[in-house]
Amino acid sequence: MNQNNLKFHIWGTIVAIIIILVGGIYFMLNKSQPMQNNSKVNSAQGLQTSSSSLNLTTSSTTGVSVMKSTATSVRKNTTPVNQPSLPKTTKPVEVTPPLPVGTDQFTISINGTSSDVVAQNLFDNGFITDKQSFITLAIKTKMPFTAGAYKLSNTMTPSQILTTLQGKPYMKWLKIPEGLRKEEIANLLTKTLGWSATTKQQFITATNVNPDYTEGVYFPDTYLIPVDESPADVANRLIAKFNEKFGDLLPQFSDQNIKWTTGLTLASIVQREAANDTDTPLIAGILWNRLDQGMALGVDATLQYIRGDVGKGYWAPITVADKKTDSPYNTYINKGLPPHPISNPGLPAIKAVLNPASTTCLYYLHDSHRVTHCATTYEEHQANIQKYLVGTSTKS
Repeated sequence: MNQNNLKFHIWGTIVAIIIILVGGIYFMLNKSQPMQNNSKVNSAQGLQTSSSSLNLTTSSTTGVSVMKSTATSVRKNTTPVNQPSLPKTTKPVEVTPPLPVGTDQFTISINGTSSDVVAQNLFDNGFITDKQSFITLAIKTKMPFTAGAYKLSNTMTPSQILTTLQGKPYMKWLKIPEGLRKEEIANLLTKTLGWSATTKQQFITATNVNPDYTEGVYFPDTYLIPVDESPADVANRLIAKFNEKFGDLLPQFSDQNIKWTTGLTLASIVQREAANDTDTPLIAGILWNRLDQGMALGVDATLQYIRGDVGKGYWAPITVADKKTDSPYNTYINKGLPPHPISNPGLPAIKAVLNPASTTCLYYLHDSHRVTHCATTYEEHQANIQKYLVGTSTKS
């Protein structure tokens, strides 16, 4: 081998060694990178499926979802949540307005309008001394008693008392059923208190002050409301009752790392979807399962809420077109919960969200007798539809 060839061979060997060394060093420095990337993907996937990363939205109605990165955890979050404060009332709620000097409140209960019951209560409270004569006097007038609160004085004669009690009460009873939206509550108030359309709108306006309290905090209960109370004060009264009833449950939401506003939103859906109070834990368990698995809730009640009353009531059956509505309240095309509650739920529905039934079901239906049938798979659900809905309608 001549000298030139020898030099070329030596330099070639050196270059090859350098390339091998550089490649080895590069490999050693970067060999863990693919594993780190996979670890991040798996971690993110695990977090998405094990917790309720549910404020995801989809822009597709064809089954192919385009998810926006707005996910927030609903429950099973290891980090304690920052609880929003309960809604504040604008002023202390008085159970009854001040009475004129020398008068007392006498209340006729909703189920106590008979002459016998009214006479007994009057006697027990010292307004009359002879029950039977009062009953005889009441029967002669042939006028019914109206439930509510009246202003009476011990100086009144039985005849004056009777005239007062057969007149208009200054406070009226109002029973708000569970699961109504605020417009329905406004309708009840208008009918009971004799509100005008303007006054009714003032009540609805008073409920739009804070987005968190748009719906859900106007507690369903039985109230004795002054007929001249302002719409804002009536809303204040309902919120105060919510705080009273709901406040004891607030620590339980904190213990489970669930924002109470989130829990209330789910409870409002459970309230509308459950057949009865006994049914609420099962429905809550199924809806939690959907949320935890990243499924769309797919419930009719949220569509009914955004559609409103189009002539057949607020909760009339939905249509195929309703399911295509572009709205954050459409739980068929959007994953997660709607922006706020869709109704005002009662305590059974709220407690069911905190203590849902343990179930593997993801689907449910109510048969013609309002009995709930749930299924773990979509195939089982379809079989239930054929058995309890289609089969029943065919037989009938």
